[in-house]
Amino acid sequence: MGMESKSVVDLIEASSGVHFSGFHMNSLQERHSNVDQPTTSAADNILMQPFVIGVAGGAASGKTTVCDMIIQQLHDQRVVLVNQDSFYHNLTPEEHVRVHEYNFDHPDAFDNEKLLASMDKLRNGQAVDIPNYDFKSYKNNVFPPRRVNPSDVIILEGILIFHDPRVRELMNMKIFVDTDVDVRLARRIRRDTVEKNRDIGIVLDQYSKFVKPAFDDFILPIKKYADIIIPRGGDNHVAIDLIVQHIHTMLGQHDLCKIYPNLYVIHSTFQIWGMHTLIRDSQTTKHDFVFYADRLIRLVVEHGLGHLPFTEKQVVTPTKSVYTGVDFCKRLCGVSIIRSGESMENALRACCKGIKIGKILIHREGDNGQYVSIPFMIVFHF
Repeated sequence: MGMESKSVVDLIEASSGVHFSGFHMNSLQERHSNVDQPTTSAADNILMQPFVIGVAGGAASGKTTVCDMIIQQLHDQRVVLVNQDSFYHNLTPEEHVRVHEYNFDHPDAFDNEKLLASMDKLRNGQAVDIPNYDFKSYKNNVFPPRRVNPSDVIILEGILIFHDPRVRELMNMKIFVDTDVDVRLARRIRRDTVEKNRDIGIVLDQYSKFVKPAFDDFILPIKKYADIIIPRGGDNHVAIDLIVQHIHTMLGQHDLCKIYPNLYVIHSTFQIWGMHTLIRDSQTTKHDFVFYADRLIRLVVEHGLGHLPFTEKQVVTPTKSVYTGVDFCKRLCGVSIIRSGESMENALRACCKGIKIGKILIHREGDNGQYVSIPFMIVFHF
């Protein structure tokens, strides 16, 4: 069935983090007749565009906590966090010698051109290497970069992430985390003295010389660009819940199920996400790949069988009580689409005792003969 519609294959390729359970057969003919409709191609393009969220605010305002809470609640979406701190300019030898005189809170400290180039790739469905800035050598080439794959949601976080209008234009939602100045100062002192082992005198001197003036001159003025202002940062659970609900609503406009009404999607969990991570890891052994791929296939088969018709049935339990349940659908036949569909046969046999399985080979001629190989199993009841 997976080869009946090229647009479906394209959508699945574009949505590698989504887990598909299968199709109902009752609308296959209707779907097949609309394969070449241009609306499907347009929907494919929409799906490729991520939802971009900007999170700004003063230093130690709780931006990272807000981002973490949003990511945690968006567990059924692919979310990636991009920090503005990753795009600091490398300091010159002269600047490094006088590093205590360097203003890291000034807009000129950031390489927005590199940030824009990275975002352009992510928004066009390409993976990108995000610099890993070293705050000891003040360079971004000391550690290996962080590989970031295209995602459904991209969160841009940084004190001046709203400052450049070109970066602002990329955002679908802009959030400003507004925290009391005394709270921010107390957090900064605790963070820099405990976590970074800095002298409190240097911390206070840097705050009065750079941090506070930069907040007044550059960060506070960009607050006006925010769509949502969150007082108290991560402590404001109500605001974060509302934001997540809005993101879910916006992402729902790109839901595959609304484009293909006969498609069912398995709800993603960290367990499923973890197994997908393992089978995509180049370091995973063949034995582990097969083990976790079989687990995922079993989940897909179990979920798909749950959409077959059932009949109500009453049985008598060993304690002589009557239990009202359901009876499995009878007369099932599985059809695997060769070759990748054969990988699902063992899971189907394990779930449906004695099921008969047929095979279909789809041969493609013309073009370059290449297509995405996705395992598909069709289960008929008759």
